[in-house]
Amino acid sequence: MHTTPHLLDVVALLADLPAHGLLRGQIGTVVEFLDGAFEVEFSDDDGKTYAQLSLSPDQLLVLHHRPQRAA
Repeated sequence: MHTTPHLLDVVALLADLPAHGLLRGQIGTVVEFLDGAFEVEFSDDDGKTYAQLSLSPDQLLVLHHRPQRAA
């Protein structure tokens, strides 16, 4: 299981970003890798993008959709 985001990973915000109207826990998709940061797109249920911004890895939690075996 990886913790650093990869292209097209689904991620959640770890903190509020009030300047962008985003709250902790909102879900986005990594759409680009930028020199030490990730461009993340946030879309509504209809697929319309409402925010897209560059975020550092420590602002994101990679979400996993498959069960992992315990160590």
